[in-house]
Amino acid sequence: MTSYLLQKHPYSTLDKPRDHCGVFGIYGHPHAAQITYYGLHALQHRGQEGSGIVTSEFDQKAGKYRFHVHKDFGLVNDVFKDDTIVTDLLRGQAAIGHNRYSTAGASDNRHNIQPLVVNYRNGNIAISHNGNLTNFRNIRKCLQEEGTIFQTTSDTEIILHLIARSRETDQVRQIIDALNQVQGAFSLTILTNDKLIAARDPHGWRPLAVGKLGKAFVIASETCAFDIIDATYLADVEPGEVLVFDRGALDTSEIKSYHLKKSNEKPHYCIFEYIYFSRPDSRIFGENVDPVRRKLGKTLAREHPVKSDDPGDRVVVINVPDSSNTATIGFVSENDKLGNDSKYEIGLIRSHYVGRTFIQPAQDVREMKVKTKFNTVKNVLKGKKVVIVDDSIVRGTTSKQLVKLVRDAGAKEIHFRVTSPPIRFPCHYGMDFPSSNELIANRCNGDVEKIRQELGVESLGYLSLEGLLESVPHLNDQSYCTACFNGDYPTSIETHGIKEEYEV
Repeated sequence: MTSYLLQKHPYSTLDKPRDHCGVFGIYGHPHAAQITYYGLHALQHRGQEGSGIVTSEFDQKAGKYRFHVHKDFGLVNDVFKDDTIVTDLLRGQAAIGHNRYSTAGASDNRHNIQPLVVNYRNGNIAISHNGNLTNFRNIRKCLQEEGTIFQTTSDTEIILHLIARSRETDQVRQIIDALNQVQGAFSLTILTNDKLIAARDPHGWRPLAVGKLGKAFVIASETCAFDIIDATYLADVEPGEVLVFDRGALDTSEIKSYHLKKSNEKPHYCIFEYIYFSRPDSRIFGENVDPVRRKLGKTLAREHPVKSDDPGDRVVVINVPDSSNTATIGFVSENDKLGNDSKYEIGLIRSHYVGRTFIQPAQDVREMKVKTKFNTVKNVLKGKKVVIVDDSIVRGTTSKQLVKLVRDAGAKEIHFRVTSPPIRFPCHYGMDFPSSNELIANRCNGDVEKIRQELGVESLGYLSLEGLLESVPHLNDQSYCTACFNGDYPTSIETHGIKEEYEV
């Protein structure tokens, strides 16, 4: 889900790329809403600005299906803090849920909170979306000129309008017809009166997994959502695949599978899912994240080792909590094997209790924002040669403040290591990067020495793109989207309503 303007969120306290949402769905469980609540809780890292659940219930007295909806701004625990919401209000044996990362221009629009729900000629339908559509401006403009009224600024709403306008009579075919018209990234859970549908774009940018809980089927952005509910992972939704879960699937365990028109396109999995977005305990794109992230750290150490001054003076390696934790372990292990006496230490403590807003300090706001998130363990850092391992550098603002914190704690030397290449281009497939002129690597024209000077460290080492690609899994002809590093966009991109091809 995205809004028209992909800008830095006003409440962002960390200079990190932002993913657009996590989705969940379940079909055939008597406590569908409760299960969805726990699934969304496990996916909280994918979106923290809003959350919602929609359930489908057959009303025996009225003889028809009813949708029950609850969604609001805030974390999952905040939105569903009243237990009766999931036990009494959200009745039904099928549900979908959504965690939202909002962007400026849409953060105060309650209508943008998903799942989006409508009623049309074929009944009720709700949708949760992870990703960005790249041709939504042209479609939206055409629909508006034909009289369509929009309730949101979200690209997701376009899919619902295309479904409603489809000339197909079968509801599943209407959904397939709509998805064949949109381009870009989408991992979807769609709830109809009597079906749960999972769909993934032909490039497969965002992950989407299928699991089983008893007889019930579950869908989630990441498998960590299966672990919390004791569901069994079955498989990934394949790129370009549309899966339909209905009463027949419960009775026979046979899932209906359809494919979009461009399903034979080469997949382009978002490589940042391995670098940063996904939890290390998740399985995405068919592989466990933890060992991949450790391998990134090991490759980084081989490319950019940090030598110890002497055997009695170990190199202290610290991570930027929490996304670089496992990569740091890999870096320490490999750097030590290379003959550089290294020790992993916890040098930065992260506060997990910083809310969405806080009192703005009188002194420098950026510095204080970082201090509300991090503090140093001074006895670990004082007088030491310190390596800071992080997964990415975006604007560089947070990195500079972290370096200052470590320097103020008495570090003798600071060496910065990054488990991704320099980020130089905006993402159009589900990550909220700032504009190119705000990216530190772009402002410095890709000159690592200039970036090093701006950060104020003794040395700076990025993982090379070649090293990154060698470190991620390559099974079944998997390929990855690396556009944020090299500007090689797999599809055409719309800019201000004009369809343009990006050239590098």
